[in-house]
Amino acid sequence: MPYDIHIDLPIQPHEVPDLREAVGWERREQDYPALLERCQFYAGARDEHQRLIAFGYISGMGLQHGYLEDILIHPDYRHQHLGTSLVRTLLQQARYNQIEIVTCTFTEEHAYFYQKCGLTLSKGGV
Repeated sequence: MPYDIHIDLPIQPHEVPDLREAVGWERREQDYPALLERCQFYAGARDEHQRLIAFGYISGMGLQHGYLEDILIHPDYRHQHLGTSLVRTLLQQARYNQIEIVTCTFTEEHAYFYQKCGLTLSKGGV
């Protein structure tokens, strides 16, 4: 089932920490909802039960450069192209917001994924 990615969808303060925990990251509950208020924009998707299953955001000062962060896909929904859709939606919104340069750091095992999403690898990151 394809899931729709939405920019700035309403998110409750516990939802991103729940998703972070599901993927094996620390919850960082103290970051929410402040992060949602301070980042440039974020995107996410919900499943048929309205559970947050995808989340990511772009931070920065709202000028030429933004930073792609925290691309999270619930383990039950991986390998369904949801991550690719999420990153592409965020990059599309970055273009709309006239953010010309988007960078992202990642482990080497994720390089192919980000290339598939349209990012170009460079020595300094993506």
